[in-house]
Amino acid sequence: MEHKEHFHGSDLEKIEKIYGIKKEELVSFSANVNPLGLSPLVKKELSQNLDCLTAYPDREYSDLRKAIASYVNSIPENVCVGNGASELISLLSKVCKPKKALILGPTYSEYEHSLGLAGGMCDYFELKETDNFVLDKESLIKSLKAGYDLCVLCNPNNPTSALIEKDVLKEICESAKENNVLLMVDETYMEFVDDKKDASAVSLTFDYKNLIVLRGVSKFFASPGLRLGYAVTSNTDLIKRVNELQVPWSVNSLAEVAGKVMFSDKEYIKNTKEYVSIERERIFERLSKIKSLKVYKPTCNFILCKIVSGSIEANDLFDAAIKEKCMIRDCADFNFLDESFFRFCFMKKDDNDRLLNVIERLFK
Repeated sequence: MEHKEHFHGSDLEKIEKIYGIKKEELVSFSANVNPLGLSPLVKKELSQNLDCLTAYPDREYSDLRKAIASYVNSIPENVCVGNGASELISLLSKVCKPKKALILGPTYSEYEHSLGLAGGMCDYFELKETDNFVLDKESLIKSLKAGYDLCVLCNPNNPTSALIEKDVLKEICESAKENNVLLMVDETYMEFVDDKKDASAVSLTFDYKNLIVLRGVSKFFASPGLRLGYAVTSNTDLIKRVNELQVPWSVNSLAEVAGKVMFSDKEYIKNTKEYVSIERERIFERLSKIKSLKVYKPTCNFILCKIVSGSIEANDLFDAAIKEKCMIRDCADFNFLDESFFRFCFMKKDDNDRLLNVIERLFK
């Protein structure tokens, strides 16, 4: 069946219905989830604490916030938790109610969606293909002077896998502060970045009250079903307003139990970083040999490619990959991208090789 839609990594039921492939047989290269699966420590903790479901979680999530603060080198008072990062994006949009927001794109569509529901108008700052989607810092700083209340950026960015270094982020924070702009940095994929880069903006939150850093456990900790996200900011008044608007016990008991232990599983964290680093380099090198593709250097756990020659489009590759039970992301529905772009994340080595073989056959 010809592929007409642009599927999200969670759309396995749709794929099953349209293509007649059982969702259990599909390898989702679109969801960007850690292929190592759940942390062994989390599995053990959850299996031993199922009775937590018989009680409400701590309304203040004190121990959970302590665990998160320790993990990101912050303090519990600067941490708030939510039902996934998506809930926090929605809550922050409603609390801040920006009249005019600037979003760096192409990027995740939920930012514009949530801000629109909150009544805000959104402009996009284009990360240009001619710059390999690397941020033009000076141009952004100039744009922040145009009367914006909020600026949203994803770092590393989805779908480009490009990274903004911390020294650049600091300059952006400073400019945002001077222009009374709240800066929201989504670091969903930051933990996949090599540690040597130390690009996280969390440490900057102590110096900039106009900075909010968002994270979740869906991708790195392979637990999208837990629906656990968190925000870090020294703007405690903002945290208070978010908590007041939030539905009580937004984070369920199982997520609370898992969250109190997952960040301490150092072996799992180390193994994930090492595995992704090896596969990232290996896959980049292999794809770079295909003349029909432009491959953008990845910094986290997924890679963006552009088809630069021939009559094949990304949806053709999607269909070819689905026949091998591999689901990639056709990026034509991202702002500033078109039907020549596709993205996929790094899964288990054998599955990665299966997808790479499909790509090489199609573009030989």
